[in-house]
Amino acid sequence: MPKTYSDDLRCKLLEAYAAGRGSLRDLAEQFGVSWGFSKKIRGQQLRTGQKERPIQRRHGPVSCVTEQVKQQLRTEVLQQPDRTLVELRQRIYDKNGVWLSKSLVWLWLKRLGLRYKKNSARAGTRQRRKLMAASSVVGVGQQSGS
Repeated sequence: MPKTYSDDLRCKLLEAYAAGRGSLRDLAEQFGVSWGFSKKIRGQQLRTGQKERPIQRRHGPVSCVTEQVKQQLRTEVLQQPDRTLVELRQRIYDKNGVWLSKSLVWLWLKRLGLRYKKNSARAGTRQRRKLMAASSVVGVGQQSGS
């Protein structure tokens, strides 16, 4: 990716143009920049009145995860670290009115350096294991009987 030109170069080119030392095309060649660049910075100077590079604006929508939401997320995880992402999401919505997706909750937990304990000893875990074991035994019996 190409590097940006310094503000010093921009100012020198624009000052030379203002002093009448040549056209933008001639000055671009003299300063070793493209004619398109010289036109661009002249247009920016006319719009903003500044010779320096304009301040870059943030792109995209503003995040709904404010400092208040981050603090609420910290508090919820510290109070009860075994909450699931869905439970954390629901509590954030109930207290702040901000609806976050599960993946966004996980992303912000990671960004904030918070860990949450996943409770793997849920009620349905044993039942699923028993069903899986039973289905594999039944499946073997059916194959030998055919």
